[in-house]
Amino acid sequence: MPTVDVYTITGEKVRQIDLDDSVFACEVKPHLLHDVVVWQQANRRAATAKVKSRSEVSGGGAKPWRQKGTGRARAGTNRSPLWRHGGVVFGPNNRTYAKKLPKKVRNRALCSALSMKLGENVLRVIEGISFEQPKTKSYLHALDSLGMRESLVVMGTLTRNVSLASRNHSKSKLLDVKGLNVYDILKYKGLVMDLEAVEYIEARLKQ
Repeated sequence: MPTVDVYTITGEKVRQIDLDDSVFACEVKPHLLHDVVVWQQANRRAATAKVKSRSEVSGGGAKPWRQKGTGRARAGTNRSPLWRHGGVVFGPNNRTYAKKLPKKVRNRALCSALSMKLGENVLRVIEGISFEQPKTKSYLHALDSLGMRESLVVMGTLTRNVSLASRNHSKSKLLDVKGLNVYDILKYKGLVMDLEAVEYIEARLKQ
């Protein structure tokens, strides 16, 4: 069972806690991390290509000429795909790129990511974060005290002052524990979690 130090936002060690083996000390499986990152990016991908079919192109209400007697091929609309300015056949139509991935795979990948951060010694557990004023300077000072300036900060309960203080720092991200995901964990060098977030994650992922 891994043991980690608990820090204050000033970087002072106050005590130690034990982390659950099945969440923070499991085998790191790179293929699961890859699968989940691909799944997340695919689900976030927006379909931007769209063409109009013959039913969506404006015009074409009148029959171009009578059915018989003209010597020309019969035509019912000048918005046929065969005509200039006509509709498009089998064109892109706001397709969805979303994929499906079993919940068990997603949870195991999350445990792998957390275990990897702990194994690399870039996971910090803190008692909590609170500021009297929403100052970015206070937020950066807290991260510097932990040696985690470029990190993902995960809180059990987001507060207004902390949220406002973190907005101007582009090299870190503040996240509610319910939104914790593999992509963000891998994107940032460090991971900072408060005790409430650790308890929530262990209760959710413990096996």
